[in-house]
Amino acid sequence: MSKITTELLLERAVPRSTRLRKIETLNLSKLQLKTGDLDPRLFSRLRHLQKLDLSDNLLDKFPNSLTLPDLRVLNCNNNKLEDVTALKQFPLLEELTYENNVYLTLNDDYKVMFLLQNLRLLNGKDITKLANHVRRVNSRKLTSKVTAHWEKFFRDQLPEKCTAEQVKSIKKKFLKSVQTNVVYGPSSLSEFTRWRVKMIAEEFLAYSLGLELNADPEPEEKMDEDEEESTESPREAAEDVSQVTVTPSKRKRNNSKPGSGNKRSKSQANTEEEAEDVSAEPLHFLQCHSKGNSREDFKTQLWSCVFEPLLDCGARKDPIVSSSRTVATCGGESVCLIDCETGTVLKKYKVATEEFFSVAWTTLTMVISDSRKKSHNILAAAGRRGIVKLIHVAADFCYGEIKAHKKPIATVCFSPTRETHLFTASYDKRIALWDIGIPDCDYNFKASQLLVLEALSIPLRIALVPTCPDQYLLAGCEGGCFAWNIKLDKEQKSRPFEAIFQFPDEDGDMTTSHRVDGLAFLNGDVVVSKSSKPGCIYLWSWSRSFDTKGKGCQRTVSAVILAELEWSTTDLSYLTLSTCPAKDYVFCGDEKGSVWMYNLSNYTTAWSSAKGKRSDKRIPPTQILKWPELRENGEQLTEVLINNVVSDPTFTYLVVLTSVNITAIWKKS
Repeated sequence: MSKITTELLLERAVPRSTRLRKIETLNLSKLQLKTGDLDPRLFSRLRHLQKLDLSDNLLDKFPNSLTLPDLRVLNCNNNKLEDVTALKQFPLLEELTYENNVYLTLNDDYKVMFLLQNLRLLNGKDITKLANHVRRVNSRKLTSKVTAHWEKFFRDQLPEKCTAEQVKSIKKKFLKSVQTNVVYGPSSLSEFTRWRVKMIAEEFLAYSLGLELNADPEPEEKMDEDEEESTESPREAAEDVSQVTVTPSKRKRNNSKPGSGNKRSKSQANTEEEAEDVSAEPLHFLQCHSKGNSREDFKTQLWSCVFEPLLDCGARKDPIVSSSRTVATCGGESVCLIDCETGTVLKKYKVATEEFFSVAWTTLTMVISDSRKKSHNILAAAGRRGIVKLIHVAADFCYGEIKAHKKPIATVCFSPTRETHLFTASYDKRIALWDIGIPDCDYNFKASQLLVLEALSIPLRIALVPTCPDQYLLAGCEGGCFAWNIKLDKEQKSRPFEAIFQFPDEDGDMTTSHRVDGLAFLNGDVVVSKSSKPGCIYLWSWSRSFDTKGKGCQRTVSAVILAELEWSTTDLSYLTLSTCPAKDYVFCGDEKGSVWMYNLSNYTTAWSSAKGKRSDKRIPPTQILKWPELRENGEQLTEVLINNVVSDPTFTYLVVLTSVNITAIWKKS
């Protein structure tokens, strides 16, 4: 029988507790505990445990599934530990002591410094600088050596077409050779170096070359849909799409014109004859954000996607189109880079303890090793932990992070005029402006906070005013729509909002109090915002609503409404919208898996007039793309919410993010 019981845990809590879930500090020292005494089922109930003392026991290792998601301080002094790699299950760990464990060496110190990204103190010493060196410089040097070893000795051994046995043989030889021949650092760290080299080599094979590591690789997590009538049997279709199929009878057309399957308003009926069929057809349905790579995961929410900007060198550029076809998506613990045309997941970045909410691109001119300057795309990703990850995509390297907020980050965006300026909007009711700096050839960089914008409620969406992106920022928040002056020549570093906008409520009265969960500019002046009342998306004029010469902060101003878009009557929040300014399009998903598309090119000229009148009737969607019937193990996927819809700048591809861990890619034919 285990020595640890519920009663013992409650008794050894500091202070003593009546509920396991309330325990934050626990002292289990000097109990003669062995590894088998640490029952994962019991420990999983300690959801808020932050400090754990296991010193002076008989532990030789840690179980792999203790599930202590909030653990910050761990004392394992005077045990019999032989391995530390299981400590990676405590990613928030900041202080760790394991002195007087005779089997642990300097190599183990380096392993925990690499595995535990938040670790500050190890055996009472501040290891912040050394840990950063281990995670960044050491990793970069070893990655370079591993890549060079492949290029020199193994690249030519892999034919263009090879059998599974050939691939397996080359992988085995490469892993053995690289661990033997790649040497770096002092001999006292040789065990750590071999451990990291093996890890890097496996990642290199998997991500750079597309060679799976398992002897029996899983099918690609991808769901393709054939546009034509299918003659495949259900079994064949299931195999093609990794157990998710599209009902053949629904494949002919997966779009509809306004009113199809929805109650039509008079305005919708009257303009139906003008509706345009944009002929967007589905290309791919991908399940690439699964937790633990599980094909059974249809719960991970996908939140944000943005297309990669083009570089002069034309990386990943399709010569047929004038914009990149590579999109970054995020949700759950991962960020993915996807080729929209082929449906290939080009790269995948994972942080086991994170839930990513937002991604943004910038292009930095960096100095490379021979002192030449070269432009590189950098991806910023942020989420629940309040940390911004900075990823150099071409190098496949996350080179740094910014601890921007103590609460989750809802959204991020870069300035279009200053490539190092990044805005982060957080649940702490603040929007921060950062200068992320430019990394040198060793990826050293310095980030600094330039500005803090104080909000009255949580900011959900932010948008820089296109005509003056260095002066004004708009934010859609839980409690309304706000504007700030962000000009940096002012001395005030922390600023209140300059204006809050009023919109009509359901009764026709003007109100500032409403959740704005969709916000984007259609052009230099027209703002699109959502959620002031159900079933409505507003288009309004920035220049006619906000007087930039007005004085004083915290003004209340009425939004000058140009038009209303007809949309779903759902009261569900956080189904956000986007725009394609070059094509005058607005996109918004709904609670039934449909995408509402509005072509507003016939209206924008009239709106640009200083005396442009408000459209009397709600503008119906040009087209509604209906969600196809996807099946997993023969069962239909239901209750699909469309969290986000984004097109590339030329509206060639449309990327749809869902609540069921599926990224849908449509193409305008």
